[in-house]
Amino acid sequence: MTTSTAKAYVITGPTSGIGRLTALELAKHGTVILVGRDRNKLADVQAIIGRRGQQAEAFTCDLSDIASVRRAAAEIIALDLPIAGLLNNAGMVQGKPTKNALGWDMTFATNYLGPFAFTEALAPHLPEGAHVVFVASGVEDPERTPAVKAGYRGGRFLSVASSIQGEWEPGGSKLPGGDAYATSKQCVLAATLALARENKRLLFNAIEPGFTPNTGLVREAPAAVRFVIQRLLPLLAPFLKYWSTPKRAARLATTVLTDTSTTTGVYYGDDGQPMAASSRARNPEFQDELVAQTRILLATVPA
Repeated sequence: MTTSTAKAYVITGPTSGIGRLTALELAKHGTVILVGRDRNKLADVQAIIGRRGQQAEAFTCDLSDIASVRRAAAEIIALDLPIAGLLNNAGMVQGKPTKNALGWDMTFATNYLGPFAFTEALAPHLPEGAHVVFVASGVEDPERTPAVKAGYRGGRFLSVASSIQGEWEPGGSKLPGGDAYATSKQCVLAATLALARENKRLLFNAIEPGFTPNTGLVREAPAAVRFVIQRLLPLLAPFLKYWSTPKRAARLATTVLTDTSTTTGVYYGDDGQPMAASSRARNPEFQDELVAQTRILLATVPA
């Protein structure tokens, strides 16, 4: 890949982990538009970028709330900046399922429905050749050995209607929140590939950040799980295959977002090379049905 200077980049979840480091890296390429839930944390990142003589704008947005998503998108569009890239990075894992204001599963809404709605709102206003990148995860693949060893059983998708109710295909993971997370990421990946086929004006790609448990992703997991993931596992990092770091993942995200080629419809592994999605996620019929169901659901949410 080759890189170039761009005028503006939008990034969700920019206040911690991969998102924060990517935001700081992208600021070297142009104005960074920070989108997140916590106004104070957004201000902190914006201030760091400003002290470096770089530019950033900040917008509060709850990705689980479609009205909030559409409002943030409208505010960003009003800036009238030539947006060279959008990184859908924000995500969560919940040990105990909760619902959003619409009664939808919080993980599925935050990880998939919100980013999809955000992308749909911004896409018509992005210039030709702009990059749209989604952060996926290898746990969506039931045949991916590291994910299976970690306790995941791949995406357990039944339908969008079932997913918003927190209902998953039987035989799934025993990990708290495992099926919701894996299913949301399978939908992210399948939708990315569908949009790449559907929209030839923009460049849609996905990235696998690698195993990066020492980020803010597990902030809502049980305390014991957080302790093991964030404190103990990092000590074993040199001995674990597929282990990555937020810094490495941020470099990957930045590289894909600033790529000057016209590559689209690629799922990049944490090593920067194309990797295969699960058989379900790469099935065009599944992709198209998922996108159709998603649009039908989102159309029911008042503007």
